[in-house]
Amino acid sequence: MTRTSHCRCGQVQCVATGDPILSTVCYCTDCQAGGHLIEALPGAAPVLDPDGGTAYLTYRDDRFAVVAGKDLIVGYRLKDDSPTQRFVASCCNSGMFVKFAPGHWTSTYRHRFDGLLPPVEMRTKVGRRTSGLPLPDDVPAYRGFPLRLFWRLLTSRLVMLVGR
Repeated sequence: MTRTSHCRCGQVQCVATGDPILSTVCYCTDCQAGGHLIEALPGAAPVLDPDGGTAYLTYRDDRFAVVAGKDLIVGYRLKDDSPTQRFVASCCNSGMFVKFAPGHWTSTYRHRFDGLLPPVEMRTKVGRRTSGLPLPDDVPAYRGFPLRLFWRLLTSRLVMLVGR
């Protein structure tokens, strides 16, 4: 399966192949701050859900690529030395994806994709949630990052190493 994401104006397009490692909503302090940073850009498209979470489809790096408008992608960090960088399409200030270095994965903003998407599997760092809205109870919610998340990342890396 191939999924295409694009910025609001369509100049930047990304392709993700296969199933994501994970489909999650994160409420960590950095994801909330990063979402506010992007949404404060002129004319920016929303990044955060109404309850302050950031919905992601996370793919292995070898299964994700910017296929159009690469020169329009600009990276933002919350701090100069942060290992996490949020990438925005500068043409219309649409948040496109997040890269954690030295990780082997790319977390793509779920809202940038069209079509049928896999269901959200979990909500992470709900202990950092600042919203007064009720927490949806549709999937497991974790106060931190659950072992299940790290297990998925680890097994995806092992699969990459054996060439699958």
